[in-house]
Amino acid sequence: MCGIVISMADEMKLRTLKALADPNRLRIVEFLSNMCCGRAAVDDEGGVYDGPTASEVCCHLTGAEKINSTVSHHLHELEAAELIRIERRGKRMICTLRPESLENLAQGLTAIAKGDTHCDCC
Repeated sequence: MCGIVISMADEMKLRTLKALADPNRLRIVEFLSNMCCGRAAVDDEGGVYDGPTASEVCCHLTGAEKINSTVSHHLHELEAAELIRIERRGKRMICTLRPESLENLAQGLTAIAKGDTHCDCC
């Protein structure tokens, strides 16, 4: 009988799938995927920043203008699953989608669908 060995790549797929299984986190990823890559915005002090802020993600998700602890938790779960990057710029947290993580997941799922995974014990 085969012992089940989970590789680092498999652990990452599991973490990614778990993160995307939550409807709110999936909505965040979809929101970020629809943002223009080179988008820049200007804050009240005239500073320029790239990408949507955590507050903008929160506003999209909940309608609230300030980020709440639930949305913050979802963002950090997505960051831990390497689906997004969060960068602090002063008081702002800039959220950026990491499309390579979604592409790697898609490739792994395609391999499963095609039966391209291998069992070392067979």
